[in-house]
Amino acid sequence: MSALYIALGAALGAPARFLIDQYFRTFTKKPIGTFTVNIIGSFLFGLTFASKSHWYDFLAIGFAGAFTTWSTFAIDLYLAYELKKYKEVVVNLVASLVCGLAAAWLGLQLLS
Repeated sequence: MSALYIALGAALGAPARFLIDQYFRTFTKKPIGTFTVNIIGSFLFGLTFASKSHWYDFLAIGFAGAFTTWSTFAIDLYLAYELKKYKEVVVNLVASLVCGLAAAWLGLQLLS
C-alpha cells in the first residue's frame, strides 16, 4: 500500500515542480523556481518526518521526492559557474542550504 501512496505523491510532485519552475522562468533566468520547490520540499520532509502514517509516504517520499530536484540545482550551479557568475553561485548555494535547513527545522518544530 505504501508504494501506491508514493506513486500518487510522485505523480503530483513532478508536474507541480515543472509548472512552478516554468512560471518563475517567465520572469527571470535565475533559478528561483528550483530554489522555491527545494525549500518547500525541505519543509514537507520536516513536517512529515516523524509521521508513521501514509502522509509521510505520500508527501515526503512521493510528492516531495518528485517535487524537489537535486539535479536541476546542481546544473544551475554548474552553468552559473561556467558563465563566471560566481556571486550567483555562492548566493544560490548558501541560500539553498540555509533556507532548506531552516525549512526542514521549521517543519520538525511544528510537530513538536
